[in-house]
This record gives sequence, structure tokens and C-alpha cells, in this order.
Amino acid sequence: MKKNKRLEKQFAKQFLNHAGRQNFAAVEELGAVKEFVGKTPELKGFLEGPQFSVGEKKGVMEEFCKRLSISEGTRKFFDYVIEQEAMALLEGIAGDAVKLYLDYARRAKAVVISAVDFPAGGPLEGRLKGSLKKLTGRDVDIEYVRDPSVLGGVLVKVDSTMFDSSLKGQLRILKEELIKG
Repeated sequence: MKKNKRLEKQFAKQFLNHAGRQNFAAVEELGAVKEFVGKTPELKGFLEGPQFSVGEKKGVMEEFCKRLSISEGTRKFFDYVIEQEAMALLEGIAGDAVKLYLDYARRAKAVVISAVDFPAGGPLEGRLKGSLKKLTGRDVDIEYVRDPSVLGGVLVKVDSTMFDSSLKGQLRILKEELIKG
């Protein structure tokens, strides 16, 4: 398992070095292909399985990339991954590529989870971005997720850190403090 993580990171570094460290469009392409392959068990099995030749896999991937308007550089990267028989690592490669891109660009990605639709582009978003920039020391890209189970407030996840300002979270903290005495 550790070997796979190391390989995924190695492939992600190679991808960004080839595509350009500031080329988020290429990272998005990689992610889009990963999503599609992950949602299509037949394609995933075809690309990862040993029963088909490298040439057959490259041909299918080439046609697939043409239909999705994937850039030539990204398509060539898939050829390389297929040659290395590493398509099973695609999900990890794409995830590591996003993390590395954000590191290179000195950016962070935050996921904001709230019970209601968050007003993107408004003054609240500006305040949230400012607060997160102070916490992380980086500019922050925000993805909004609506989750009706969140009771009041928001949950914010930045990398592996979760900030819980929901009512449920605040009540949990209060309960822990009361128990401590």
C-alpha cells in the first residue's frame, strides 16, 4: 500500500512537471477522466485488467480523450501510465496532482458544508476567504456543499483540518466542557 502511495505521488509529479506546475486546466482534465473512469466499471476494468494489450488500451484511451477534448499532453500522460500498467493508480494520481498543484500555486482548497445554499460571491464569502487565508497563509478556493443534516452554522474542511462552527459542534464542545467540570 505504501508503495502505491509513493508511485501515485511520483506519477503526479511527473504529470505536473510535464503539463506545467501552474496548469490547472491539465489537472482538471486529469480529474475529469478519473471521475468518468471511476463511474464506468466497464472502462475501468478494461484499462486496469491484464486481458487487453497496451496498444488496445492506448487506442481506447485516445478515442476517449478525443471525445472529451482532452489535451494532447494529458492524453500522452495516459499513454505513459498505461505503458507502466498503472491505471489502477489513477484515482490517487489525480488526487496527488491536485494537492501538488495547490502547493506549487500556494493555494488551499476549502469545502464549506452548510444546511442552506451559501451565497457564493457575496460579502460572506469574502469574509470567509479572508479568515481562511489568515489561518492557512494561502489563497483559498472554496467548494460549497449543501447538507441538510448540518444544524446551524457551517463546517469548513481545509486539507485534513475540519473547522466546526455548526450548532451541533458548539453543543458538543459545551457538553465536553461541562463534563470536565
